Amino acid sequence: MKNIKKALAVLLCLAVIICAFSACSSGGESNTGSEKLNIVCTVFPEYDWVMQVLGDKAENAEVTLLLDNGVDLHSYQPTAQDIIKISSCDLFVYVGGESDAWVADTLNEAKNQNMAVINLMEVLGTLAKEEEVVEGMQAEAEEDAEEAEEGPEYDEHVWLSLKNAQLFVSKIAVELSKIDAENKDAYLANADAYSDKLSALDDEYSAAVNAASNTTVLFGDRFPFRYLADDYGLNYYAAFVGCSAETQASFETVSFLAGKVDELGLPAVFAIEGTDHSLAQTIINNTSAKNQQLLVLNSMQSTTSQDAENGANYLSIMQSNLEVLKQGIA
Repeated sequence: MKNIKKALAVLLCLAVIICAFSACSSGGESNTGSEKLNIVCTVFPEYDWVMQVLGDKAENAEVTLLLDNGVDLHSYQPTAQDIIKISSCDLFVYVGGESDAWVADTLNEAKNQNMAVINLMEVLGTLAKEEEVVEGMQAEAEEDAEEAEEGPEYDEHVWLSLKNAQLFVSKIAVELSKIDAENKDAYLANADAYSDKLSALDDEYSAAVNAASNTTVLFGDRFPFRYLADDYGLNYYAAFVGCSAETQASFETVSFLAGKVDELGLPAVFAIEGTDHSLAQTIINNTSAKNQQLLVLNSMQSTTSQDAENGANYLSIMQSNLEVLKQGIA
């Protein structure tokens, strides 16, 4: 159903775009011929990676973050203005999961048919992971039989892996170099320097997990950290899958998770940013000790460009996540 709703929204937006383009002169030029590069990204990590690769050339680019109002990827529906921005940009970066089903029609109707497009899921290829339902997790009820037959649903939170990030940054640098060959050396050098930082933080995560007395994390929330958990061999339990729309956990789910906290002697229950954390607290309240920490990891699903102006960036958030993780696996 959610794909149908998004498709309808896109069709309405496309109708507006057709009218807008009809009002333009037939000789109008796309942004590929303008002075500034025009780049559109769907989620914050992509936006930050582009800015890191641009480096001091960022002043020669207009970079737009579409999900810039606190709405996460799963709830986002493009506006007519969003689709117009994409239609004439030089580079479009998007995740490519089920939540981006609207993108195909948008690209088919794009004014600039020569734009470079980066689909993060396609960059990952066989490294993309299907969503999984682990023991005790409350599975979503299928919305209808047709959706159940659509095939596997992939975990969209591909940015929550420092290893994946290195692949994405390299791809962004390559595409920018094609679009703006004059600054190719700068883009590739910036990407290499940034990848070194990603690799160094990746090593810090590995060292922290290897030194931990406990390698299981338990989320009283959605679990968007599948890629990160797999990178470092972390085991996990959670109330819901990462892309779940569920908010109310059953008694059985709460009981199971609280029992796991007791069984494994876990020092913390995790939650993600942007929720009221009441479920995580309920799980704690149902353990024997009732004294576990409630720790919050930032999945960057609602980080905005204003947050970036205030100093937030992908590396700093992942570094903060590491410090929080250490508390929960000590």
